[in-house]
Amino acid sequence: MYGSLFVRRVRAGVSLAATGAVLLLAGCSSDGDGDAAKQPPVGQRPKADDPYWVNPDGKAARQIVAYREDGDDKNAELIKKIAEQPVAEWIGPDNPEAEAKGFTEAAKKADRDALLVLYNIPHRDCGQFSKGGAADGNAYREWIDKVAKGIGDRRATVVLEPDAVLHLVDGCTPDEYHEERYDLLKGAIERLKRQPATTVYLDAGNAGWSQPDSLFEPLQWAGIAKADGFAVNVSNFQTTAASKEFGRKLSAKVGGKHFVIDTSRNGNGPYTQGDPKENWCNPPGRSLGEPPTTKTGDPLVDGYLWIKRPGESDGDCKGGPKAGDWYPEYALELARNSK
Repeated sequence: MYGSLFVRRVRAGVSLAATGAVLLLAGCSSDGDGDAAKQPPVGQRPKADDPYWVNPDGKAARQIVAYREDGDDKNAELIKKIAEQPVAEWIGPDNPEAEAKGFTEAAKKADRDALLVLYNIPHRDCGQFSKGGAADGNAYREWIDKVAKGIGDRRATVVLEPDAVLHLVDGCTPDEYHEERYDLLKGAIERLKRQPATTVYLDAGNAGWSQPDSLFEPLQWAGIAKADGFAVNVSNFQTTAASKEFGRKLSAKVGGKHFVIDTSRNGNGPYTQGDPKENWCNPPGRSLGEPPTTKTGDPLVDGYLWIKRPGESDGDCKGGPKAGDWYPEYALELARNSK
């Protein structure tokens, strides 16, 4: 459907995206040959509505180019619904300083802020679809330090460790790892906040998996007091209304902290059929949610953000590829179903 070259480039990882973005913004496509397929198919959103950077060489943008090269303008326009919005860049385990630097420099050049996700905590995802993470606590601290150095003094918003606190609460992460994880999260917040223009939101689960009363003490142990706030609904499908209600209740328990909501795929709400243990994994019939914006109309909600990158698989379930791989069929379904 989208050509072997595109598949190889996507699977090459996030470093390629960072490098490509810098090259595109530097003007490598302005050779005047008139070949529209070689031009970045998306630009930046109005800064007043959304200050975050749109990656002109993101996976969705490359999918547009591939569809256009195949003469498939209909699907190219559908994918543009994803590609034209700012989505978070998930920093990988291998080159954190270079990736953080590449994304933040590209964002600065476009006069926008970078939106980053850090997802490398040891014993990540309890050995499930997104298992992995740093080898141990020292490796994680070193990784965080490199990310912070890569960000430097440039503007960046960081969503810290999706599910890391929630999996301590729901029993998924074994007890022997709890104390270290709290220490690592607290240390990560403190390290990142040493950067002069970095905003940090600690992940706080979602309205479907947890209750505010079960989370406020763990969030405090994880250092929420020194964070700018918390994030809800990351990679999930709970409605914006439910997420707001959940976030407000949790905010009241943690000193009135502000929060952001992942609206990337919540347009049709959660999937309620099939096995409840996997109804979050590539569920059918879902839709893109509210476009990213910092104009939420709610003083506690700092932004509707696309933290989970729409079109990337949740895992090798329901016919999808491994977690994080581009899944064009799913991306098209999200776009078709969006209002």
